[in-house]
Amino acid sequence: MVERHPGLRPGGQAIDVRGPALDVLERMGLLAAAQEHKTRIRGASFVDRDGNELFRDTESTPTGGPVNSPDIELLRDDLVELLYGATQPSVEYLFDDSISTLQDDGDSVRVTFERAAAREFDLVIGADGLHSNVRRLVFGPEEQFVKRLGTHAAIFTVPNFLELDYWQTWHYGDSTMAGVYSARNNTEARAALAFMDTELRIDYRDTEAQFAELQRRMAEDGWVRAQLLHYMRSAPDFYFDEMSQILMDRWSRGRVALVGDAGYCCSPLSGQGTSVALLGAYILAGELKAAGDDYQLGFANYHAEFHGFVERNQWLVSDNIPGGAPIPQEEFERIVHSITIKDY
Repeated sequence: MVERHPGLRPGGQAIDVRGPALDVLERMGLLAAAQEHKTRIRGASFVDRDGNELFRDTESTPTGGPVNSPDIELLRDDLVELLYGATQPSVEYLFDDSISTLQDDGDSVRVTFERAAAREFDLVIGADGLHSNVRRLVFGPEEQFVKRLGTHAAIFTVPNFLELDYWQTWHYGDSTMAGVYSARNNTEARAALAFMDTELRIDYRDTEAQFAELQRRMAEDGWVRAQLLHYMRSAPDFYFDEMSQILMDRWSRGRVALVGDAGYCCSPLSGQGTSVALLGAYILAGELKAAGDDYQLGFANYHAEFHGFVERNQWLVSDNIPGGAPIPQEEFERIVHSITIKDY
């Protein structure tokens, strides 16, 4: 497992594990631990630019959907810690490094790294996200696969200065959105800032340009945006990107395959990114195991088994963009549960 960051990357938004993805966690022996890390958010308030509450919702929240559903909402970094703890004893982790080149000669893949010595592997699985380096090296530039959705969003940790008690507060301005929700038993909070602009292009690695753009767009929109912009600059886990999808006809080439956002990002707007990634990883592993030494058959069956589910979940975003009509909960649940995973 190769990770560019010096350690496990901190931060990230509250994410959701739903439907059959819960079965994956159970089969991995992680369901009980994941439930212990639930955010336990009780509801959400929606306020005007002066902070006056317009209404509150104790049945559903913008980040987690129905409050009393069997789904698990937890922080991204908590799920990462669980997965790392479960795999670290049997998996070699190579931190602070990245793949430079991939050479597939048919019998193995020779991998060179930015820091470590070159090595050969039977298979390479790219699970490196929306801006996948593995996808770029094997399939070509990102632009041919990306569908930009026009929503730009930032997420970062802030003090719980609003003294939220397992609660969320949101303000929707004319062209921007800001939200804060408590985290880690109310000891801290996560802030979200977002705006729509279909023409804007900011390098996802250029933090200063992102700061400047958020400052320009958010500063005059009221509520607690000034405080959030202040905390933003010192946040240890600031993340910003444009909401996008990755659309590919195939997820493998030779001895290299893609999983999760690298191959089929649904975008956070779908509410299904984490569940789809967990299911994809489980099905890929299961099909490779079932195929024995025939990795090509395993890759083909992975795609055949999963691509329909991916397409249905990517479709969710068509009506799920801010300002559009939300998808009815019944239809959302139908899509969430529209796959049955095999007992590999």
